[in-house]
Amino acid sequence: MIPFPNKKFQIILADPPWRYDFSKDNSDKIEKHYPTMSLEEIKSLKIPVAKNAVLYLWATAPKLIEALEVMKNWGFTYKTNMVWDKEWIGMGYWFRGQHELLLVGVKGKFSPPKDNRVSSVLREKRTIHSKKPDVIRRWINLWYPDYSKIELFARPFKDRLFADGSLTGWYVWGNEV
Repeated sequence: MIPFPNKKFQIILADPPWRYDFSKDNSDKIEKHYPTMSLEEIKSLKIPVAKNAVLYLWATAPKLIEALEVMKNWGFTYKTNMVWDKEWIGMGYWFRGQHELLLVGVKGKFSPPKDNRVSSVLREKRTIHSKKPDVIRRWINLWYPDYSKIELFARPFKDRLFADGSLTGWYVWGNEV
């Protein structure tokens, strides 16, 4: 695993490579797209977090309990969540998934955005596998322009950069960057 930067971050955006063990068909396996990690591997990461910080943690509906465990193990207290309506119906066993959750947790003293608060439901059509809406990073940059930021488990999507071709102010970490 690539080591973390020798720096502490106030903003953590994470999209863990959750391992699913219920796929009946090998063509549906996440590992066809990228390597996954066990819950224990994700929980045991010693992330470079500042004393006062916020975590934005992506979780699918079947991984909600695991995501809350990760949040707690990383030292964060759950506060709220946002629902991303992908405007696309995917796979599923109980329900065919059309959404993901963006959980928010804090460590120490960390205030919510003072201005420009957004709806708890984001409607944006899903594109390629695992790519999250770019607007999340833009909002975080708007809310916390001077804070140190890191995206964990970042993936190298060609179109994930801002219009100027950068991720201004963001460190990225993951085995695919």
